[in-house]
Amino acid sequence: MLTDDFLAYISGVKRYSPRTCTIYSDVLKEFVGFISEDDGSCVTDIETRLTVNTIRDYEFYLSETRKLNERTVSQHLSVLSSFCRWMMGQGLLKSNPVKLVSRPKCSKRLPVFFRKDSMEEYFGTSAPSADMESLELLKDSAPALLDGTPHSSGTWKLAAELYEKRLRRMIISILFETGIRRAELISLKIGDIDSGRSVINVTGKGDKMREIPMTAILSKEISLYLKAAEAIVGRERTSREPLLITLNGTALYPVFVDRAVKRELGQVEGITGRKSPHVLRHTLATELLNDGSDLYSIKELLGHSSLAATQVYTHNTIEKLKKVYTNTHPRAKRGGKNGD
Repeated sequence: MLTDDFLAYISGVKRYSPRTCTIYSDVLKEFVGFISEDDGSCVTDIETRLTVNTIRDYEFYLSETRKLNERTVSQHLSVLSSFCRWMMGQGLLKSNPVKLVSRPKCSKRLPVFFRKDSMEEYFGTSAPSADMESLELLKDSAPALLDGTPHSSGTWKLAAELYEKRLRRMIISILFETGIRRAELISLKIGDIDSGRSVINVTGKGDKMREIPMTAILSKEISLYLKAAEAIVGRERTSREPLLITLNGTALYPVFVDRAVKRELGQVEGITGRKSPHVLRHTLATELLNDGSDLYSIKELLGHSSLAATQVYTHNTIEKLKKVYTNTHPRAKRGGKNGD
């Protein structure tokens, strides 16, 4: 079936993420089910059914019958548009009917971010112990930590707490200082850290590679973490192994990262609301923009495919702009009195 060929294309050629492929698959299944129910037939010639009227009927079905919100309806239409473009490339369609259908207007979802002083508070109070005694404690407890069998309970518990605290701090530091995505963090290998050039090599969406500058502070933190990780596994680790590992020596996973972020940032009084890896990404972008960085540089740092995705952060600078206006505009400084 053509839909299967398209899904194989976006997965194998375009290298879309598994989550994105699942969304595309679900949308196409629903669309095929919709046009099948329309006349009770089994769809074998979907290319002839992709008309402007069918797309309009489908949009009406999603919004009025399914009661889906504008953003979800728009997502369905975007998937169908991609499918139509692929079919045009295969010579099966002459034009894209989705382009002729007006999409519902979506209210712009603005990115959430943490305040700069709140992040400074976190980093000022969360530094884990880095002394040699702590490393020796980790080395002595490593066998029990790896197999999950506690022994001499007090020592084992302290060693576990030391390592997990350092790991959580490392997760926050990398996410905030680089702005990388959660999946990019999990996929980092030891060999991706280039201390000599002070950069981190990141593999982003679609296996696109980019280099991200690494501050001296972050480089030192990573070096200290690697010593702790080697103490845990009891050997020197290779460049192809995951940079960050759990207490039992395995690679991180999404839920682990989410919980680490919530636990660490939940201890900061000034940080409220949603606490997630992506909010740290938003926070970095907002701070860079407020400090004068240009949009194109931020786009490259975040790994956005288009500048439009980066421009959403400009809304956060309006507060700063208002302050500048109030402090520098002649009439604003005088209080805007008549006759001034």
